[in-house]
Amino acid sequence: MYRRSAAAAVLLAATLTLTACGSGGDGKADAATGKPKPPASSSVPDPADSPAAPSPSGGKPSGPVLPDAKLVPKTGTFTETEKKYLSGRVPEKMDPAAVLQTGQESCQRVERTAKHDKDAAVGAIVAGEIPGAKDAIPFLCPEQKPILDAAEKGFGDGRRQSPAPGTYRALTQSTTCAWEAKGKDGSVLASGPATPPKAGEKITATIPAGTAEFTSTACYAWVPA
Repeated sequence: MYRRSAAAAVLLAATLTLTACGSGGDGKADAATGKPKPPASSSVPDPADSPAAPSPSGGKPSGPVLPDAKLVPKTGTFTETEKKYLSGRVPEKMDPAAVLQTGQESCQRVERTAKHDKDAAVGAIVAGEIPGAKDAIPFLCPEQKPILDAAEKGFGDGRRQSPAPGTYRALTQSTTCAWEAKGKDGSVLASGPATPPKAGEKITATIPAGTAEFTSTACYAWVPA
């Protein structure tokens, strides 16, 4: 009887030990953080291993970036101009060639659009439809600088405070484009168009001096006439 009881006790102890080992954790805290350790099979990523994402606008990222000395492609070399473009723009743990490719693609979109319609290319930059174009053009496709210069003088559809007075044209043929210029007291100084434009006719807006707010809808983008 004693031998059977002892054997049963040994078997029970072994079973409990195996169950504890297979439960997915030892319940001990991490010495560095004081937090329970996740099981070895945990899929929770370590934040330190997650690379920062590049800026969606093509500008410089807000997080840590690669120093200029490490801006080296896995194969080949970068030109000096490409290095200038990449400086301060490549997040840590990201291949600088991938960031360069994004800028090159922005240039290609501007080039393709401008080849068929320069106004469309200007409008796309003003409206933000080609992210990163403003940063890429000076370094990666300087031949498109006239398009960028024109875009930088314009502004997008919507509400604009204290616009520079002058005559502007809308980069659209939309029959629903409408605009309004108001003074500081809220009075309407000018508005239009009263009628839809004729085929091929440009939509223009003359912003008087003293305009406090210019608002437009369905006009896409504006550039000096």
